[in-house]
Amino acid sequence: MLATQIRQKDGIFYFVSYPAKELLARVRFISRFYGDGEQIAPSRIAQDDDIAQFIARIERTDAAFQRGLSQAKVRQLRNFYETAVTQPPIPGTVLLFTSETLRYQSAGDGIGHMSEPSQKFLIIDGQHRLAALYFYLQDRPAEAASIRVPCMIFDGRSEDFATEMFVIINSTPTRINKSHLVDLYEKVSWAAPDRKFAARLVDKLYREGDSPLRYRVNRLGGRSQRDKWILQAELFNELHRWVRADWRKIQVSGGSAKNVDKYYAAIRDFLKAAKAVLEDAWGKENYMVTKPVTIKALIRVATALAREDADPADGRQQRWEKRLAPWGELVREFREEGFYERFAAKGEVERVARIQKDLARAAGIEIRKG
Repeated sequence: MLATQIRQKDGIFYFVSYPAKELLARVRFISRFYGDGEQIAPSRIAQDDDIAQFIARIERTDAAFQRGLSQAKVRQLRNFYETAVTQPPIPGTVLLFTSETLRYQSAGDGIGHMSEPSQKFLIIDGQHRLAALYFYLQDRPAEAASIRVPCMIFDGRSEDFATEMFVIINSTPTRINKSHLVDLYEKVSWAAPDRKFAARLVDKLYREGDSPLRYRVNRLGGRSQRDKWILQAELFNELHRWVRADWRKIQVSGGSAKNVDKYYAAIRDFLKAAKAVLEDAWGKENYMVTKPVTIKALIRVATALAREDADPADGRQQRWEKRLAPWGELVREFREEGFYERFAAKGEVERVARIQKDLARAAGIEIRKG
């Protein structure tokens, strides 16, 4: 196969042009796509194919890939292929990935011959365009046969590389929501260390057996969507606010490795203390204590208390239960009925700040400005 080798910094990838029919035979679709009366079934995915499993989870949970929207998008693209005359119907490149290292024999000036992978390519970007091309080929085989598709091929890289490429391309509000991206901070090299740190805290709050939020965080690929209290992105935002403010101290005292467990233990002890004090309302549907607006306020109060009274860790939960004891008198204020009138605000941001202020005042906790 004739290919152009492209070098950018330490990366090497290839540009090729495939006839439409040949390309469709060389790729595998991760999601199910629908045409008018036809559909493309998704390929079977091996359990050890991490990147394919990851893309499948994204596309099957994100609203942009639901059946109605997917069908409409494919129909629009196919219509464009049919009506484009002087314009190229597929002007943008499709990004393909294979974990195999392909042989490349240079013929000079960046042009050469490249071998084909033994397995089908994974589509990093362009599944909708190729799905529309598939249906177009069924309807108008003569016209579609003349189309060649520009492709970028990335080979011989790890699954993490493919994941990072997928995230970079798709991390816009219309593609992947932020809750999904939080899952990826550990995988992508460009994620800031403080964001990775906060993402680890979210993960521990979700999965650790002693966490009051265990399995209550609505996250990608998690357990049943029932009984979820807060979106992963919302929890991440609050924890990251704390981590970012303390980041210099975290770095000086040993960095992430030494501090993730320490910060997790502090937020865990605080939530356990809050649960003990607010026991009559904790997790109850007719109360707002474990709804996002209150959980976010609780995390902010926890941040302030941890800065003031985190040490010693021994006996901290019991010490904080005594500190938060006045909240027991506020439980009735968090009844769902009339909650928004009792905590009147212009929006959720202002309401979170109002709840934070009231809870901190009751417990005698000073809230830093900013």
